[in-house]
Amino acid sequence: MPKGLVLYYSRSGNTKAMANIIAGSMEKAGLPTKCKSVTDVKVNDLLDVDAVVVGSPTYYGRAAGPIAQFFDESVSKHGKLDGKVGAAFSSSANIGGGNETTVCEIINMLLIHGMIVQGDPQGDHYGPISIGKPDERVTSQCARRGQRIAELTLKLFG
Repeated sequence: MPKGLVLYYSRSGNTKAMANIIAGSMEKAGLPTKCKSVTDVKVNDLLDVDAVVVGSPTYYGRAAGPIAQFFDESVSKHGKLDGKVGAAFSSSANIGGGNETTVCEIINMLLIHGMIVQGDPQGDHYGPISIGKPDERVTSQCARRGQRIAELTLKLFG
């Protein structure tokens, strides 16, 4: 049975709230999914799942240090994540705060690992973003992303 993992870093709780919505939507769509802080995940955990969704607050237009460090450590698994499904999401304090650059940075890391990243022709194309606390629009986008990731993962690995 395919499995998913939503891993995130969150200091204010906004990115964690998004992670929980995405993971819940993945579960609801039939993909068993764990939702964990990056501090509770080991790089080896990536080998045990078929879909990895990564979330980070935006710091200076980039992913937070703990997310960047996790990916630095993931070099030891280079080539072993090839063909798995990946996705990204982000939160920031303000409009133009770097959400899209943060999401694209995470997507770049997933692509270098050989992961499959699905865009979305509706809403947040690269991945859900939130300005501050997730509102109704963000909640909807997170739920949509979780469902789409689950459906793709089940189609590929189910």
